[in-house]
Order: sequence, then C-alpha cells, then structure tokens
Amino acid sequence: MFFKKSILSLLLAGTFFLSCKEQVKETTSENQSVKPNIIYILADDLGYAEVGAYAQEKIETPNIDALAKGGMLFTQHYSSAPVCAPARNMFLTGKHAGHAYIRSNSEWKERGAVWDHYAMAKDSTLEGQGPMPANTVTMAHKLKEVGYTTAIVGKWGLGAPHTKSVPNDMGFDFFYGYNCQRQAHTYNPLFLYKNRNRVHFANDTVPPGTKLPEGADPNDQESYAQFDQEYYSPELMFKELTDFVDRSKEQPFFLYWASPIPHVALQAPQKWVDYYIEKFGAEEPYLGDKGYFPHKNPRAAYAAMVSYLDENIGKLVQQLKDEGIYDNTLIVFTSDNGPSYAGGADPEFFESAKPFAGEYGRGKGYLYEGGIRVPMIASWPDKIKAGTKSDHISAHYDMLATFGDVAGYENTETSDGISILPAMLSDETQKGHDFLYWEFPSYGGQVAIRMGDWKVVRQNLKNDKEPTLELYNLKDDPTETKNIAALHPEVLEKAAEIFKAEREIPELENFEIPILQEGLLAEKK
Repeated sequence: MFFKKSILSLLLAGTFFLSCKEQVKETTSENQSVKPNIIYILADDLGYAEVGAYAQEKIETPNIDALAKGGMLFTQHYSSAPVCAPARNMFLTGKHAGHAYIRSNSEWKERGAVWDHYAMAKDSTLEGQGPMPANTVTMAHKLKEVGYTTAIVGKWGLGAPHTKSVPNDMGFDFFYGYNCQRQAHTYNPLFLYKNRNRVHFANDTVPPGTKLPEGADPNDQESYAQFDQEYYSPELMFKELTDFVDRSKEQPFFLYWASPIPHVALQAPQKWVDYYIEKFGAEEPYLGDKGYFPHKNPRAAYAAMVSYLDENIGKLVQQLKDEGIYDNTLIVFTSDNGPSYAGGADPEFFESAKPFAGEYGRGKGYLYEGGIRVPMIASWPDKIKAGTKSDHISAHYDMLATFGDVAGYENTETSDGISILPAMLSDETQKGHDFLYWEFPSYGGQVAIRMGDWKVVRQNLKNDKEPTLELYNLKDDPTETKNIAALHPEVLEKAAEIFKAEREIPELENFEIPILQEGLLAEKK
C-alpha cells in the first residue's frame, strides 16, 4: 500500500547557526516582510561537468557561469539518489535514503498500462508515480508557514492525479508541468497540468520509442518531422514560471524550477540545434536504438537543450533585476543526478561528469561519483561572496535545514540534513557531516557511505551477480579506480556500524534489498 502510515524513527541531524541567521536578518528589515525569495533550479540528468563553470568545453552556458562568477560554486555537492524520484523526495523532505519513503523510481505498474501513452491520454488514473504518504511534510509546507508563496514548475514525479501526493497537497500554492515522469519523456506532450487540471495542446501522440518511418532517409531532416511539434513544454513552462514571479514579487516566494532539461528525448529549439551543428559539424544520426526519439544531430541537440535552459536562466535573472528583487533572492542551481547514457545522450563525448566517468555503470543510476556528484551554484548578491568556491561536503537533503535558516522556519520535523547556509556565507562555523548515506534498490541493488575522504560502495545486492565490496579514498583516488577494501577492514567496520544505526527497513516492499537486513558486510547465501 502506498498510503501506509509512516513508522520511521528518524535521527535529528539539522543544526542551526545563529551567526548566519543574524546575517540573514540584516537583509530582511521591516519592509516587504522582507524575507529573501528562494529559487531552486533543479536540472534533470545534468552531469557534474556539463556547464562551463565546471570545465565543460563544448556546451556554452554563459548565464549559469555568471551565477557562479557572482556567487559560490560547490565542488562536493551530491544528489541524494542516482535517479529522479528518490532524489526529489529526499530534497523536499530532508531525509537520506536510509530513512526516505521513496527510494527508487516507482511507476505503480499494478494499475495497468502505465507505459502506454495512448492509454494515459484517455485515463488519468494511469499517470504518475507511486505517491508519498498524505501526511508527508515538505519544505514547501514549512515555507508556507512563515509567509512564503510557493510554486513548482516542471516535473513532479512524486505522486499521481487523484491521490493526496500532488503538488497542491504537498505545500505548493501553484503547479504547472508534468505530474508524471513517463509523460516527461516527450517535450511535445498532449497536455500538462496547471494545478490539478490538465491543459491540453494540439500536439499529436508520438509515444517515446517511436522510430523513423519505414524507408525514411536518416540523413534527411524531413524524416524527423513528427518529433518536432508546435507546443514545446519547456517554453510553455517558462512562461508560467515568469508569470508566477511577476504576480508574487510583492511578497516572499519559493520557486522550485524542476526543469526536465536535459533528460532525453533529444528535442530542442531549432535555432540552438543549428548553432551547434555549425559548431560540431557533421555527425552520425541517432536512430532510436537506446530509446526515446531519433535525431539527425544528437550531439547538437543535447548541447542545444542545455544552452536553451541556460538562456532561460539568463532571462529569469534579468526579470528579477527588472523587478528590483534580484538582490533579495537566493538562487540555487543544481541537478538531480548524474548524466544519462540513454536516448542518444553521449556523456563520453561531452565528458559530462569530468573528472569522473559518466557512462553506463558509472553515471546515472549508479552510486559512483559520476552518478551522484552534481554541480551546485548558490547566488545571493551582497550575502554570498562573488567568485568563491566551497569544498564543503553536502547533499540535496541538506536543503530543508538550509532554507529554514534562510527563511526563518524551525525545522521541527526529523531530518538528516545540516544547514549549509554558513558555508554559503563563508562562515567558519559550518558544521560537517560525519557521513553521507545512499541506498538504491534498482540497477542491481546498491549502497554507499561517504565518511570524510573514505567511500564504501556495494553493488549487485539484488541480482544474480557476485556482490562487490569496494573502498576508495576520494582524496587520493577521486575517480574510484583503486579498490583498497582489503587494506582497511577498520574503515569497513566503521561504515557497517553507521549503516546498522541509520537504516530503516523501507515501508514499501519493492524498495527492500533483502541482503541488507543482514548488515552492510553480509554476503549472499
């Protein structure tokens, strides 16, 4: 059952820093209620090195780079999970994967033909992912308590229509975008949601996985016409996003921009595709053999998507400046997990996770650095020092506590996160994590724990392969190529103790990894 009452007993890890709160209060004087606006931009499957500020050399992102130049770049920020839904759940609830309700993508396939786009178009009860419990408390709830207007624009992926786990029941005043992750596999949807209701568009149904017409010439652009339709969801969503900012500018607001870009399918505005065709030259067409949609110029299309997102970030920043609210706005830019290998994406060509590997087995879906270390930039004029970097180790699930410090809500919910506001403000009182924790029941079943420079990784815990036991020293071996588990049994024992203390058996059976009930160092029987 998806609505089981929560029985988790969580460890309180959030810490609030008075010195940083005082610094924030200086900006929030008596007018405007004058709490800072908060904008959290979550790109989808954007690799650690896919923007210029993180040494990307092929894709141009001048507006994201400008945020880094005017703010702080974090070099050791992590996703809470290596795929979409659990990462988003843990970001919103402040819980790591040993405590979180959602621990992997859950398509709730017991309902029927949930992957059939024709069936979903006719029956909204087939949309969406497995829902969070109705009593879930998110950071949006907490922000509303202290006077914020809240919005999510983009991809939800944490519930389904007709459940209590839709954005408007999870603390958000306004929602526009995809309720369902599977619907987001095309950027030319039949509909998006505005709050609880569908908004329909005159696009044709072209289900992901559709190939070129039989006999079509893959070198002829006309062969790809059906994959480029009039209503492009990122454009529609960006208009709603800017409208929200315009009507909310007189009061503090929280905007969660859950952009579906650059998650495949490869669909991008033609002006940007043409720009990169000229830059990259001729390339081999992608014919759809790794899912989603074919594209004549797959590398150009992928780069075009990232640059289009960057262009819109620049427009949003300019809007904030024109409205006179930029200086009182904290902007955080990051990604939900590492780069994809599917649908024509080419992480090796772009060196998407550099210096880490980003291909299949190391990028999205895996607990190696390429799958979970993500870019994170924080910009807040006159508060965050321009052009600074931080090597503070942090994770998505720190943001509940962080935004509490920024907005002034008390984190009365149990949380695994630590406020990183001190790090943002270059305050030496920043507290560090004793460990970061990951557990992922998909892609063979995996766990990982980072303790300082040490990182333990276990794979093949839920398949027929031999389980691994891996230990890396990230200071000496950041790309995780030298397994030194045999040399440091004391580190493994410490990790096992943390694992035993932190892990709660998941409430949903499909998220369980049975071997883990025996402990971190258990072997399959």
